[in-house]
Amino acid sequence: MAGQNRGGSPPTSAPSGERGPVMVIGGAEDKFRDRVILARFTELAGAPGGHVSVISTASELGEAATEFYRELFVSMGIASVSGLRPLTREEANRDDHAAALQGVTGIFLTGGNQLRLSSVVGGTALGRAVVAAHAGGAVVAGTSAGASAVSSHMVAFGSSGATPKHRMVHMSAGLGLLSNVVIDQHFEQRTRLGRLLAVVAQSPSLVGLGLDEDTAAVVHADDTLEVIGRGSVTVVDGSRMVTDAFRTKGYRPMMVSGAVLHSLPAGYRFDLRTRELLTVPDPNAERAARVAGPASKRLRTMARRVASEGADDRAETRRRSREDREASS
Repeated sequence: MAGQNRGGSPPTSAPSGERGPVMVIGGAEDKFRDRVILARFTELAGAPGGHVSVISTASELGEAATEFYRELFVSMGIASVSGLRPLTREEANRDDHAAALQGVTGIFLTGGNQLRLSSVVGGTALGRAVVAAHAGGAVVAGTSAGASAVSSHMVAFGSSGATPKHRMVHMSAGLGLLSNVVIDQHFEQRTRLGRLLAVVAQSPSLVGLGLDEDTAAVVHADDTLEVIGRGSVTVVDGSRMVTDAFRTKGYRPMMVSGAVLHSLPAGYRFDLRTRELLTVPDPNAERAARVAGPASKRLRTMARRVASEGADDRAETRRRSREDREASS
């Protein structure tokens, strides 16, 4: 489906100037009611008008995931929506895949498996094209797995729980759109505070961002972060942290002291460079909300399937942990 225009209107030219914003979404974003998060994305992508490319490599739902978001974005005013779904690095290095991002005003990375997305797209011609489009001013959004993959350091998989433990989280390289941050999603719903604390304890130069479902952090060109949506963004600052992470072995709890946690609901802003809270709530934070039109039963069923992607990662983590314990015994 590379470069296929499914919206009916010619794409607009790519934005120019400073790099575009990055939207990281905690998954299960509202698609049929107020649609605050998706409305903000379409606004930043130039609606009415604009050209959005949906990259669904992470999803196990095939082209259905691309088609689902295409219908949503077209209904919300995006003039042109194209889709890309490379499944191998060879495909992601094809010239036509990279060329399909020329002129886009927005890129949307679906949920699914972030390790599949980073291992297929990272460091390829398509991966470089995503970075170039962002540098040219296009907004890049990722939901769930797509959110984890946008940063230079990525949570590949890990265990749930509120207590930080050794070996509870495994890291890999992401797509590199955001530096010095690490992002986890479905944060409150899947009890992922422990693994984010564990990551920051082992790499205190990173700022940890935990995204609740139906919640997004919009990171602007000046590295200020704005929270929108229904839940909160948890920010973990380990710059003054004391930890015994370097001594902890096996799957034992690690000591973490002095971490600074910020829990920021909609309207709050945070400076990722200075690691400081910037503002009181913005009364216009929800201004992008729109009234959703009626949705078909098929679309609502698909929305539930899209929202549930990645829910079985805990079983995969238990399997990997069991194999690690057996190998070390």
